[in-house]
Amino acid sequence: MASIEKDSVSGQMTTGHEWDGIKELNTPLPKWWIVIFWVSVIWAIGYWIVYPSWPTTSNYSHGLFGWSARGQLEEDLKDQKLARSQWLSKIEAASVEDIAKDKSLLNYAMVGGKIAFGENCAACHGTGGIGRPGAYPSLADDVWLWGGTLADIQQTITHGVRNSDPASRGGDGSATMPSFGADGILTPEQISQVAEYVVSLQKTPAAGSPGEKIFNDNCVACHGQGGVGGGIPGAPPLNTAIRTFTKPTVEGVIAQVTKPHHGSMPSWGRRLDATTIKMLTVYVHSLGGGK
Repeated sequence: MASIEKDSVSGQMTTGHEWDGIKELNTPLPKWWIVIFWVSVIWAIGYWIVYPSWPTTSNYSHGLFGWSARGQLEEDLKDQKLARSQWLSKIEAASVEDIAKDKSLLNYAMVGGKIAFGENCAACHGTGGIGRPGAYPSLADDVWLWGGTLADIQQTITHGVRNSDPASRGGDGSATMPSFGADGILTPEQISQVAEYVVSLQKTPAAGSPGEKIFNDNCVACHGQGGVGGGIPGAPPLNTAIRTFTKPTVEGVIAQVTKPHHGSMPSWGRRLDATTIKMLTVYVHSLGGGK
């Protein structure tokens, strides 16, 4: 170990440590750095005292201020609820038709409805209501299986489709399509003929064909003359390429006629409050233009 001496180049005293001829200078830390360090230490101690910091065996130190992130969140939510209450109370007191006529209420309801749709409906019906072919209907077209008026949509959202709610759409079995093939109501040949006729409705109907007669005898009551719809709620028009469970092809129609799929939807009135359902109603109504 070298002796402590004054470095001839820098003028600083050495520490007495030397490695391979390199001597360590005893250069003190800048005073500003030392001041900031001790201020930070004092600040940290104060922070530990006034805010929650230390865990205990069963809880934690709550600090002199009694502040917590959870408490702050609750305060923020309370303030938000207070700010929203004036609009929500108006929506709660108004009908969906009145909301649609009031521009300010409609704008607020549309934003709230879009948020509620994303949280509750988009998983099945897709973002923006585009639907999922083969599983869930699109809400962004002009085909409404259970009616497209504001009142119709509100009813459908509130009570759902084919569920345990007594007021659900089709819950009584009235909108259940028969299994024409599985139950032997029609022969495979007849099903093929009616399928060809149904597909032709998208363009030029095959007038006078065997499929037309079979359609008129078995399908018109629900799907309307020429497949225009309007027979009973839940029976879609067949003169478009819009399908929920099948592709608009002969094979797809054969599959549905033989053993049809039927959709189901929860009763959202049991899960969401009436105000949220009203906002959802006007939002969904806007997706496909409504009626």
